[in-house]
Amino acid sequence: MFPLFITKYVRHFWQPRRSLAIAEASIIGIVAALSAVFLKFGSGWLGAIRVNSSYMLTPWFILPILGFSGGYLAGFLVERFAPEAAGGGIPQVKAALANVPVRLCWRIALVKLLSSIVTIGSGLSMGRQAPTIHVGAALAAGMSRIVPTSPDHRKQMIAAGAGAGVAAAFNAPIAGVMFVVEELLQDLSGLTLGTAIIASFIGGVVSRLLGGGSFNDLNLKVAESFSHFSIPEIPFYLLLGVLSGFFAALFHHGLLKSLELYKKFHIGLPLRVALAGLISGIIVSTLPLHFRDNTGLREFLIAGNSEIAPRVIIITSAIAFIFKFGLTLLAFGSGAPGGLFGPSLLLGSSLGYLVGSGASEVLQGITHEVISPVTYALAGMGAFFGGFSKAPITAIIIIFEITRDFNLVLPLMISVVTSYFVADKLAPGSLNNKLLEINGIKLKETASVEKILDKLTAENVMVSRVETLNADMTLKEAIKAFSYSHHRGFPVVRKDKLVGIITQSDLLKAEEGYFSQDMPIEKIMTPEPITVTPEHNLSNLLYILDRYLVSRLPVVEGNRLVGIITRGDIIAAQANYLNGENAPIGPQHEPSYMVYQTKAPSIGNGRILVPIVNPQTAPTLLQMATAIARDRNYEIECLQVIVVSRNTSPSEVTVNTNSSRQMLSLAENLAEKWNIPLHTQIRIAHDAARAILETINERHIDLILMGWKGKTSSPNKIFGNVVDTIIRQATCEIALVRLGKQIKSNKLGKGNLSSLSYAFRYPSFPLQFNRWLVPMAGGPNARAAIKLLPGLVTLGKDPQIWLTRVFKPNKTEPDMSVVEEAIRQLVRRHKLSTEVKSAPIQSNSVPTAIINVIKKEKFDVVIIGASREGMLKQAINVNIPEAIAKGVEECTVILVRGAISNT
Repeated sequence: MFPLFITKYVRHFWQPRRSLAIAEASIIGIVAALSAVFLKFGSGWLGAIRVNSSYMLTPWFILPILGFSGGYLAGFLVERFAPEAAGGGIPQVKAALANVPVRLCWRIALVKLLSSIVTIGSGLSMGRQAPTIHVGAALAAGMSRIVPTSPDHRKQMIAAGAGAGVAAAFNAPIAGVMFVVEELLQDLSGLTLGTAIIASFIGGVVSRLLGGGSFNDLNLKVAESFSHFSIPEIPFYLLLGVLSGFFAALFHHGLLKSLELYKKFHIGLPLRVALAGLISGIIVSTLPLHFRDNTGLREFLIAGNSEIAPRVIIITSAIAFIFKFGLTLLAFGSGAPGGLFGPSLLLGSSLGYLVGSGASEVLQGITHEVISPVTYALAGMGAFFGGFSKAPITAIIIIFEITRDFNLVLPLMISVVTSYFVADKLAPGSLNNKLLEINGIKLKETASVEKILDKLTAENVMVSRVETLNADMTLKEAIKAFSYSHHRGFPVVRKDKLVGIITQSDLLKAEEGYFSQDMPIEKIMTPEPITVTPEHNLSNLLYILDRYLVSRLPVVEGNRLVGIITRGDIIAAQANYLNGENAPIGPQHEPSYMVYQTKAPSIGNGRILVPIVNPQTAPTLLQMATAIARDRNYEIECLQVIVVSRNTSPSEVTVNTNSSRQMLSLAENLAEKWNIPLHTQIRIAHDAARAILETINERHIDLILMGWKGKTSSPNKIFGNVVDTIIRQATCEIALVRLGKQIKSNKLGKGNLSSLSYAFRYPSFPLQFNRWLVPMAGGPNARAAIKLLPGLVTLGKDPQIWLTRVFKPNKTEPDMSVVEEAIRQLVRRHKLSTEVKSAPIQSNSVPTAIINVIKKEKFDVVIIGASREGMLKQAINVNIPEAIAKGVEECTVILVRGAISNT
């Protein structure tokens, strides 16, 4: 009782509520501030070492070396431990707050923190404000996983973490709240705003106490100077806004072009960042000393120095703007972990000082008042930042909180608003959103339930792989099918065409009517059921379900059944859509790209997919697919996947497809001899398994026939990376084939094109598939194995089939009903004229029993039916398929998994 009481108390205590949210926000503010302080002092310490080294050693030597080595280390940390930590991180935070399941966790926070310190300390032109925001959000997300939170509660905590990051980075708590509202969340609800305010306030206070803000020293220096504003200066502040907006838009486009340019180099992240560091070091070594320290350069431009001539500061500002612009593009495109806030502020201050110096020259003799370029530099910071980030209110508040100078408010408002409108006209849209779209994530507007019902269609919701019953099946067989499945109803088909639907209610009525157990189910099914098409939206589906009082709706294209929908599917789709679970997870691998395709007439009732990987086994696999296709009236889809580096885009890389096309051409010739429709395609992809899954979905594949080596190099893998992924995610029927030694070596030599051409040209070479063993254990996958037999046995000259069941020695009378039922199906439904025998096997070990009987009776092929779970969980104990494959290398092993529901 005591442990149960404690458990209930803990669960109740951690339930999301307002007081707990406030406590979490407070902790998040403290942690975010500590991380900001650590980032500041860590990057400052490394930066000081770099600057001092450049004074003691030759700058043109030491700066490039430090830039290259630091860049490589930072890129390695990101690529090896947390690829999500690349870049600034604000797009990832924005995606997470939009309910896209982007990964945010403590590991990412730690890697981001360390890699950003190394990047900035190595001299790359990146800022630490955006990483602080990313780290704060990631820490908050990690904390929210400790407690059982709702999606809304988790969003509030991530927003609080991001706001605390802004507040700690700039010593600007109000700006932290405004950034969350204006750029990230667009949510003014009480609890969200309250938690963001608390976290930002605490983050700003703690950071200020520990000296972690960006502009602590600058505040004092600006306070020593003075800002000035007069009516005649308004045109110059408008000019500053126009120029800031123009260059902010140019900066926006330049960043995107930089990403495209790096993408063409096809090199890994560590080397990209290292090259950016190397080039930055070379360029900075040729510039004045101020450029070796980014913080010192910014203070020099804003606070100035009375001992330095204004002309020198003007020249320094011009050089700073030009080189900082280019170096930031160089660093950002490489994927270096770091932000753009700092560089954008420095660019704005440089541009502002230049405009302010011009205004001073023009107005000095007209107004007889002192025109301070420093005021323009501060206004330029806000203007460039506001135009670039598309967050003008945040920009105004940040500069105001930094300077605490009311005289700056009006100049800031004029220049920032003007810059925002100009930048949005020349570069519409948010850079963060565009960066997400490049990674395959498109943010959607928050949709109401009504909009979701209209937007989602049957194709988005339906279960595309449906368990069906044949119209010729008897009532007794149907009852057994219901007992094996959790479904309460099945579509009834004849020759893959929908003819009716049968439910548990129909079976009850049949039993009450004392119908014969041997009566075909077409006598009791509901004929011509109500159906929908894939284009029906969810509103229509709900109306039909309510109007006709049905619990499921078959989805058809013509007469062909392509899916089924229940009320539960619609509810789950609504929940997933609202929670963002249908969106891609994080930065995605790009989809595969089709570079070659041929199509035959679509006249079959289904399709078999044959991925060609090993040229030695391709002819045999295609012969097996052809035999199945002729029996089921299927078409064949032949696929070759060319895998390329993840650093290249499948749609842009150049590959040689000559050998692949020759292989597919030979396959087409074989299909033509057998009069089977065969489609071919070549895809370029980052991952072969993803390309196969995309093909399965796009081409509505019913069965995939794949080769299998029979062993893996890792004990944690059952069939290998590709096949394991297919088994977990593909909903169609799967048949894995491990060919016996004799078959693989028969007339195929080393698999060159000449020997393969012979094998394809003469497909009747002996396969020796004459003696077949099928272990039976019941369940849908055993039935799937039986369904393959009628087609496959045509590959032998005088086939013989043995069905067996392994049982423990302590059972005197084994249950052979499953075997007997399978024999009846083969003889009656599948019209199999081949002799079928049955025999039980006593053994404590299933693999040992099957291996012994194969060796004793010299079977050529063994077909094993196994469920998805059964196939994969064997890694914990013993891999039964691999054990059998190793024990009987001369025998071909076929492992079958039936089609499964994708819900």
